[in-house]
Amino acid sequence: MGSTIDSIPLTERGQAFYRDTEISGFGLRVGTTSKTYIAEGKANGKTVRMTIGRHGVFTAEPARVEARQILVMIAKGVNPVDDKKEQRAKAITMGQAFEDYLTVRKSLRPRTIYDYRRFMKTYLADWADKPISAISKDMVAKRHTKMGETSAAQANLTMRFVRALFNFAAGQYEDSKGQSLIIENPVKRLSQTRAWYRVERKQTLIKPHELAPWYGAIMSLQDDSRVRTRESVRDYLLLVLFTGLRKEEAAKLTLNNVDLKARTLTVLDTKNHLDHTLPLSDFLYELLLRRKEAATNNSVFPGGRASGHMVEPRKQMAKVIQESGVHFTIHDLRRTFITVAESLDISAYALKRLLNHKMSNDVTAGYIIKDAERLRAPMQKITDYFLSSFANSN
Repeated sequence: MGSTIDSIPLTERGQAFYRDTEISGFGLRVGTTSKTYIAEGKANGKTVRMTIGRHGVFTAEPARVEARQILVMIAKGVNPVDDKKEQRAKAITMGQAFEDYLTVRKSLRPRTIYDYRRFMKTYLADWADKPISAISKDMVAKRHTKMGETSAAQANLTMRFVRALFNFAAGQYEDSKGQSLIIENPVKRLSQTRAWYRVERKQTLIKPHELAPWYGAIMSLQDDSRVRTRESVRDYLLLVLFTGLRKEEAAKLTLNNVDLKARTLTVLDTKNHLDHTLPLSDFLYELLLRRKEAATNNSVFPGGRASGHMVEPRKQMAKVIQESGVHFTIHDLRRTFITVAESLDISAYALKRLLNHKMSNDVTAGYIIKDAERLRAPMQKITDYFLSSFANSN
């Protein structure tokens, strides 16, 4: 066969097959642009044809050697195509699995993707090129312990990400029989040994006696000829305090989603993927009217970066902290809103609606009409509390 390969013409269209006279199952597939050696046989009653390589890269004799090995596998009932596919799957690295995960999970929020990439780059970089199936329980346990020496919270968050990645891989990568290549999630070790770190949730907020000095420092943020963003920062921080919105939800708010006639605002890109409509108290109405009159684009709180909206205004926040003596983060403002709402005996259902918490597991909640008007009185009640606290400098 080898001496005649070069003389075999390419086809004008389609493919032609030439069988070897020495080895049954070894042959040549000829197309319009190339000639390719193949091995063909039946494994478990199923015809299997496997490509060996192109003529020119292979010559006939090395191709025969390869064909014999393939045909022996087929004779034993092993499908070499499936075996090759399985070997490729077993070689999937953690880094490759992560990229596949991002491709499949299309609904992940930008912040979540950012955090996941940070985990991979900062804490798991040396695992990125390892086959994901090679990551063991011991490796997970040791890495979690080592990370915990620096930050228990980051150790837990990183391993929760690893757990999610392995759950994805268990469904994504299979052997030739359709069985998952991930037999068990190695992060399970942390639950089995109760090794997760106990991390208390932050409870920081602005205390009642701190509200007046905080507000005074906030209102001192005034635009001048040098800085024309201070008032936007002021109104942004006030909006978060008076609505309990998450910082990114407030930062991304657009004028299109503020209805001054109906006196409502709507957040579309929320953490739980449910649109969130809130009524505007008198104070919030005036604040958003002011932002609309000062608007230069569709963003309520515009920013100079590529995002087009405000990012965490740390410089101006530092100024408020220095002037008021009240240390706070943006999420502290949300916690303050929640704490005030609870102290005013606002119903649990209204509070959940104000915070856009899901109530799918609550049967009674399913019968309550989700109408922003029902939240107007609770919203005004919270606003009145803040305004009263601001006026009380004692």
